[in-house]
Amino acid sequence: MSQLGDYFFCGVGGSGMTPLALIIQARGGRVEGSDRALDQGRNAERFDFLRARGVLLHPQDGSGVRRVGQIFVSSTAVEETVRDVQAARRIGAVVTTRARLLAELFNGAALGVGVAGTSGKSTTVGMIGWILHSAGKSPTIMNGADMKNFVSVDSPFASAMIGEGEAFVSEVDESDGSIAFFEPRVAVVNNISLDHKSLDELRSLFRGFIAKAETVVLNLDNAETAALLPDLRPGQAITYSLAAAQAHLLASSPVRSLSGIRFLVKARDSGEVVEVNLKVPGLHNVANALAAL
Repeated sequence: MSQLGDYFFCGVGGSGMTPLALIIQARGGRVEGSDRALDQGRNAERFDFLRARGVLLHPQDGSGVRRVGQIFVSSTAVEETVRDVQAARRIGAVVTTRARLLAELFNGAALGVGVAGTSGKSTTVGMIGWILHSAGKSPTIMNGADMKNFVSVDSPFASAMIGEGEAFVSEVDESDGSIAFFEPRVAVVNNISLDHKSLDELRSLFRGFIAKAETVVLNLDNAETAALLPDLRPGQAITYSLAAAQAHLLASSPVRSLSGIRFLVKARDSGEVVEVNLKVPGLHNVANALAAL
């Protein structure tokens, strides 16, 4: 999908802003930006990386925001007192948020895979992205952290991958309520626990998220996530667990090592059993891998 336009990212060096800027730039958009870390002489390698990919960088003093046609992108970390924000308001530029722009891109994809939950989102997005990449599906991946499997000499910061396939895999955040903007074809919910919002608010947000999806991937080992099952249509859910025999994918016999963890996965419907070797440790990563599988 081409995403032509004229964008200015305020805080372009942020972990959530950099990958989004790179996706827009790769799709033919004009991308400029600023960052207080740039002005302070910090994170030089990241800003050199952005420049090398055609992103024009400015001081965060309002000088880069000069065209009414620019779409000004900010995040919750950017205050109204920042001079770039004031410049955008003054000239009448369209102002949007990182979350809304990401949701617009995600919802426009043929196969949006949204990964939500209190913890494990970045890891699970990286795992799903790597599986699809290895399968030759050329996914676009939007993550809030660098994915080590995609890091290379040419791409030392790999929080985004721009692919040609129909899949768009993204982290989806409930902390600011922006999960409500996303319309996933596949919705993954790792876990739900008290964080940022009350449990009642979280339950409502996650129910709304999964209601839009064709397929919902749920962790039966988390009570709040398992409680979403009754809201789903027959055949809509794919479940995973380290303990519940009724799960579609069941992990067993974990063996820890210095390099990671090894375990067996049984598919309930076919009876097939395979061994998985992870290069990251912990039962929480077994759960993340099950979600990705």
